[in-house]
Amino acid sequence: MENVFIFDHPLIQHKISLMRDKRTTTKEFRELVNEVAMLMAYEVTRDMPLKEVEIETPVAIAKTKVLAGKKLAVVPILRAGLGMVDGMLSLLPMAKVGHIGLYRDPKTLEPVEYYCKLPEDVEEREIVVLDPMLATGGSASAAVSFLKKKGISSIKFMCLIAAPEGIKRLHEDHPDVPIFCAAMDEKLNDHAYIVPGLGDAGDRLFGTK
Repeated sequence: MENVFIFDHPLIQHKISLMRDKRTTTKEFRELVNEVAMLMAYEVTRDMPLKEVEIETPVAIAKTKVLAGKKLAVVPILRAGLGMVDGMLSLLPMAKVGHIGLYRDPKTLEPVEYYCKLPEDVEEREIVVLDPMLATGGSASAAVSFLKKKGISSIKFMCLIAAPEGIKRLHEDHPDVPIFCAAMDEKLNDHAYIVPGLGDAGDRLFGTK
């Protein structure tokens, strides 16, 4: 599907397999999410523009490249998206962090917003929205819609596991938003959980039930 990128890097696939294992502890799960987010950040930022500068090395003057263009912000969808932030910041320490709080109504399965805090200059930044699971796509689509209403035009969505239904929904609602995921699974079950998935990412990150 156009504008959808599924990573096949061996390290990412290996770590996703460990995350799926129900025996993986909270500590291990948290570390794996952090590591996969960092590995994914490497690819998500591949198209960042560069500019040429002159730098004096201990030997001579060098013409070399540094980042140019729009600055970055990462915006996790609370609460599970928080687990991906540190991995992103380890490669992108200059990025600012915003937060969007959404929960899924258990009856309608539609997202409800309860919190939003964004950097003051967010409309000048390229945004990477973070959420480990792209299930129905409702929360992801709502978060992107909210950011667009704030005047943000450059948005990417990054997740660990996606269901075809979630990719379809987000792609249909926001075809201009690239989707980056580490794995695309089979389907959603009757409770809107991804199958085979890895369970509830928030519970596994924070040791809750």
